[in-house]
Amino acid sequence: MSLNLEEKKEVVAEVSKTIESAQAMILAEYRGVGVGEMTTLRAEARKSGVYLKVLKNNLVKRAVTDTPFSSLSEDMTGPLMYGISEDPVAAAKVLNDFAKKNDLFVIKSGAISNEKLDVGAIKALASLPSREELLAKLMGTMQAPITKFVSTLNEVPSKFVRGLAAVRDQKPA
Repeated sequence: MSLNLEEKKEVVAEVSKTIESAQAMILAEYRGVGVGEMTTLRAEARKSGVYLKVLKNNLVKRAVTDTPFSSLSEDMTGPLMYGISEDPVAAAKVLNDFAKKNDLFVIKSGAISNEKLDVGAIKALASLPSREELLAKLMGTMQAPITKFVSTLNEVPSKFVRGLAAVRDQKPA
């Protein structure tokens, strides 16, 4: 069923709004993938905060005009699913994991703010840890010197107390 002009404008506006805050956009062919598998993919995308939709290519081309993702316009042919996310790794991770499990789902291309990515670069991006994991590692690294300093400071009175206990034990009662 085709969309009327107002519905097309709404779709372009929705995609444009999503792209404004997006860091990554991934295009994938879904030809031959079953409905049940697509439902699973959509649920996984929702959990990861990825905007995932099958859209008309011409409408998306209009939405990406004059954006960091305009370089993808030439790849927008055939039946495509668009994964758009604010986290640069999330969309690549979700779609790449699904493509590993399903041979019919093929990642075509992608982009990260003004840089077009090929399939190899998308797979490399998907192998990176998520933003939360990186922040946790950074906090652990930043916390390590402080923890070591506190344990060193704590060691001075502990050694003093152990020394007093040893002197007490050596003296006759």
